[in-house]
Amino acid sequence: MELAHAPTGTDDGAEDGDRPRTELPRMQLIRLSLYWLGLSSIFIGVSQILSGRIQFEKAGPLYSPGSEGSTLFALTVAGALIAAVIQPTIGSISDYTISRWGRRKPYIFIGSILDVAFLFGVASANSILAVAAFMALLQVSANFAQGPFQGYVPDLIPAKQVGLASALVGLFQVLGNAVGFGIGSAAVATNSFFLGMMALGALEVATMLSVVWRVSEGRSARSRNGRSWLSVAREAWGTDVLEERSFLWLVGSRWFFLMGATMLINLSLFYFAQTFGLSQSAAGGANFPVLAAVIVGNILTVIPAGRVSDWVGRKPVIYAACAIAGTGMLIVAAAPLIPVAIAGAALFGAGSGMFLAVDWALMTDIIPKASSGRYMGISNVATATAGVFSLLSGGKLMDIVNGLAGYGSGPRAAFLLAVGFFVVGALLLRPVVEPRRRRDAPAVAAGA
Repeated sequence: MELAHAPTGTDDGAEDGDRPRTELPRMQLIRLSLYWLGLSSIFIGVSQILSGRIQFEKAGPLYSPGSEGSTLFALTVAGALIAAVIQPTIGSISDYTISRWGRRKPYIFIGSILDVAFLFGVASANSILAVAAFMALLQVSANFAQGPFQGYVPDLIPAKQVGLASALVGLFQVLGNAVGFGIGSAAVATNSFFLGMMALGALEVATMLSVVWRVSEGRSARSRNGRSWLSVAREAWGTDVLEERSFLWLVGSRWFFLMGATMLINLSLFYFAQTFGLSQSAAGGANFPVLAAVIVGNILTVIPAGRVSDWVGRKPVIYAACAIAGTGMLIVAAAPLIPVAIAGAALFGAGSGMFLAVDWALMTDIIPKASSGRYMGISNVATATAGVFSLLSGGKLMDIVNGLAGYGSGPRAAFLLAVGFFVVGALLLRPVVEPRRRRDAPAVAAGA
């Protein structure tokens, strides 16, 4: 349905398929990235809260001694698969949407409001089936907003600012992960599961409003040329995407890296409770120094990595990110003491911060800009499904190894699997062809 017939912004001097040429003020770049904080916090926080209920809520319907990983997977798998369909489809539709708010903002606003409603549902549900149903609905609404939103960077950012803008995206994703992780851990430590869920919703709405009210629209909507909205939705899944070989290899690389990264996030509570035998409050509390270590590592690398990638290229920085994050996870997997695990988490945080900044920049370099909503939506199929496939592999491996080698050894095995995922992510990056003109953009601009 076409929302209105008003034009949406201008092309800002960009030809169809090219980046804009006008630089954005720094404050606009920050506002553009801020919503990532709210988006990134949701599923990290929800995963922590659900893990707490599964591990410790002995009178609750989710309590699953001996099958914790499998239960968390069962609660999230349907939603993640739905998200993989919703995000590219709605992203593609937003490329053509005409409204008084622009082509992205209606979806961002509606999806965020629905997120709060479904978070309330997850928090209030008292059966595994009900929790799983609301988790599926939460994935629908969150990706209804995220698919269109992530088209903003290709829409608005000129080539000269790609490294900085992508680093800011990575920084706010990192901060969102940290805040969500912190809210979830605090909810577990204080047995305040409902309040934790509602805090996540309030954070997302606050960051959404900063975008809807303050961020300018970019290029005008594409013309449908008389096609139906169903035809536009189908376009998201057109076979022409198979011609974008570098794009497909990069999506695969992102998928494996994020599976490795989400292993620590998804299973950290089980790691402290099972491997180190900590109580509910102690396990929730132990997450905070790990969180602090990851944040410090992220913050130290995310902005410099984006800027360095403008000069040396994106791929070398991503290779380094895979190596550093993998080394950090290896230390966590083998740590005999919690302080050693914290040191490994800091190294992991440094690698993941580098990756989040530079992988995003490379993705925006290689996609067709006129269809940015569609391609960024497809690219984030990796993001939407990485967590659930991390649970399918790592969570199941954790349960199996706990049964075979002794309770508490399972989380270590899962973290070793994550190291393997980082290696595969680096290998899949090799066929990606990085556009030289993007790599040289700052120098060209300076010479002009």
